[in-house]
Amino acid sequence: MNLSTVSMGDKDKGDREMKKFTKEEKSWAFYDWGNSAYSIIITTAVFPLFYKSAATEAGVSLSDSTAYLGYTIAIFTFILAMIGPIMGTIADYEGMKKKFFTGFFLLGTVSTAMLAFIPSDNWLLLLICYTFAALGATGSNLFYDAFIVDVTTEKRMNNVSAFGYGLGYIGSTIPFILSIAVILLATNEVIPVSVINASRIAFLITAVWWIVFSIPLLRNVHQRYYIEREPSPVAQSFKRLGKTVREIRQYRALFLFLIAYFFYIDGVGTIISMSTAYGTDLGLSSTSLLIVLFATQVVAAPFAILYGRLSERFTGKKMLYVGICVYIVVCIYAFFLETITDFWILAMLVATSQGGIQALSRSYFGKLVPKENSNEFFGFYNIFGKFAAILGPLLVAVTSQVTGNSSMGVFSLVVLFIIGLFILSRVPKPKPHAPVDEVAPE
Repeated sequence: MNLSTVSMGDKDKGDREMKKFTKEEKSWAFYDWGNSAYSIIITTAVFPLFYKSAATEAGVSLSDSTAYLGYTIAIFTFILAMIGPIMGTIADYEGMKKKFFTGFFLLGTVSTAMLAFIPSDNWLLLLICYTFAALGATGSNLFYDAFIVDVTTEKRMNNVSAFGYGLGYIGSTIPFILSIAVILLATNEVIPVSVINASRIAFLITAVWWIVFSIPLLRNVHQRYYIEREPSPVAQSFKRLGKTVREIRQYRALFLFLIAYFFYIDGVGTIISMSTAYGTDLGLSSTSLLIVLFATQVVAAPFAILYGRLSERFTGKKMLYVGICVYIVVCIYAFFLETITDFWILAMLVATSQGGIQALSRSYFGKLVPKENSNEFFGFYNIFGKFAAILGPLLVAVTSQVTGNSSMGVFSLVVLFIIGLFILSRVPKPKPHAPVDEVAPE
């Protein structure tokens, strides 16, 4: 075979073409654009307030309503963490990945839309519907993440993953602005809609946005890597999953990375989830917190893409080091936080690395997994990500209570980032004889 038939001019042209995202890559990334509306409107901004109002109206105490929401989140998180690898292993069979993705996508979008039609005083039914919506959103994300091995090459994976996160941050701001605008106009009686119905409109906006921008993925993304179907696929899937666990030593690089990821992503998630409570302690109003949240989304978008571009020059692993170090600075800076200006600075620092560290973690893991078993391994990725949401909040809570200082609680997260950074530095390149021998992420 003659491999030296490409002229330098042709090579330069090919390099320029490779800088462009393919139809499959863009179709895959736009799911982030659509799905991220759920994350900000349902998970973070509108639904929690809507639910709390419904529970209060029904006579549920503030502490009990918060506890019930916490139990609900814990339940669906545990369910997904447990079934993730099992579903992923089955989805590795030919043609199954898209079916699993579509099933969870429909569960999430339909349940999100149904939130708009539940009576405002039925807080229990709201939580049940929210559980199904959350299962659909997080379940579809498992298979969406796993599709990254099908839509792009290892060389382009960092950039494509970062592009997806960047689109997600940008895309989420548009329905967020629309939803908040409707709610504020209703609050000030500018439009003849009650605040409750304005929130319901926000739920419908989320569902429609999510559905519309998922169409490219449903049409253009296909499972390229798979295992041939065999008799008794469910039973065989359990056997393959058991074999993977038994032969874990052969995947040392992959599982060592997951341990590192468990620690540092726990710190990232804790800072994101507890930022509004921390801002409230500093005296920020609800309106100010929404503005900070919006600004964070806007700033995070270009920085997520920048991380992807820089990873091409400095490698994904080094950029993960940078992101973790930025978060260590954030934790230290939080210890000296005193004013609202300080909170803004802190939020912008988080925004510079929030998307980048998540995007490069996904692509780094995508390079390590055996492609034909990508769903199975992204199931483990899902487990580590979900259970990582436990240790950080617990550490912040205990430290804050013992010291009587919420700043000390945030500062304590430094421990998680340092442990994650150390373990990440120990992740080796896959050995030539390992199951992932064709992968060399760094």
